[in-house]
Amino acid sequence: MTLVLPPRLTASAQAMRDAAHARGIPTVQLPTFDVPAELRAEHLHAGPSFADVVAPVLGIGLLQAPEDWLALLPRTYTGREIHLMTIRQAYDLRRPVFVKSPNDKQIRALVYTDGSRLPGPDEVAPETPVLVSDVVEFAAEYRLYLLDGAVHGGSRYAENGRLSLGPLSEDAAAFGAELLSACSATLPSAIVVDVGRSGGRWAVIEANAAWASGMYTTEPQRALDVVLRAAGPADAVTSRDRPFLRNPAPPAMFASCE
Repeated sequence: MTLVLPPRLTASAQAMRDAAHARGIPTVQLPTFDVPAELRAEHLHAGPSFADVVAPVLGIGLLQAPEDWLALLPRTYTGREIHLMTIRQAYDLRRPVFVKSPNDKQIRALVYTDGSRLPGPDEVAPETPVLVSDVVEFAAEYRLYLLDGAVHGGSRYAENGRLSLGPLSEDAAAFGAELLSACSATLPSAIVVDVGRSGGRWAVIEANAAWASGMYTTEPQRALDVVLRAAGPADAVTSRDRPFLRNPAPPAMFASCE
């Protein structure tokens, strides 16, 4: 078992590397996106651009939430209107909205005053999907590492829009457990979900691939548990998780959350 890391390591990636070493798992940090012919590795922790090049060569299956997962969640869990659309459609919006890419960072996650402020067709293909939501301010934001339908770990990462690291609160963990009780079938068995408190209620902020997420102050061994499942041998991915592989499956294969 070997964990592959990208050329540049964030503080989180360094903590993931150290957690792997503490468990006796070797790591390899590649100097470029080129994969040596002799390299054998089963797991990965890196951003999407690196992962998309390296994972297929090594036979690593990458789990992620469906692109429309957040948009299809009941408003009970989101607390706001959210739509998945093409950026071409988003250009017509004439109100402030929060826009982000569903599973990548191709579109910078920001509040845009209107659709005309989005990257133009000279930068982004018109059919590129984006998540568009109402603008909401969160008093506190938490990252939850989810594994096998349970909250496996997590931490606070922001307060009032500013970086603020801290422990996972009982209330945030309880909301995560409530979400999973109703909607765990709509997510892979290993995933990161960010939640926050806004206007006195809890809401889902977004889902992120565990293999590409920063752990903040999450206990590293617990974060590592989730990453090893979220980016592991493709031929070992279970039938339950296969629809959530990064190469998108047909929409009908995903469960709904009602």
